[in-house]
Amino acid sequence: MLSTVSPVSLVIAVLAVWRATHLFWGEDGPWDLFVRLRRLAGDGFFGSLLDCFYCLSLWMAAPLAWLLGHTWLERGLLWLALSGGAILLERISA
Repeated sequence: MLSTVSPVSLVIAVLAVWRATHLFWGEDGPWDLFVRLRRLAGDGFFGSLLDCFYCLSLWMAAPLAWLLGHTWLERGLLWLALSGGAILLERISA
């Protein structure tokens, strides 16, 4: 059985995943820090990861899903839900 994650915690986690993903994926950041990071990542695996909001949101969601979930099933479902929520926010705000 799944334990419950409060609706407030879920909303906060989705917003955090969206914010972190958006910051690394499409913002310059202070002193162009994130632009430099994307350039440094180049064209390899990490560069491709930083170019894809959908892919990056999965990686950003993973640690939060691990922290919020109590079972493997819950962590897996939260992982997809947090990434999906961030993707929906990005599509709505784009």
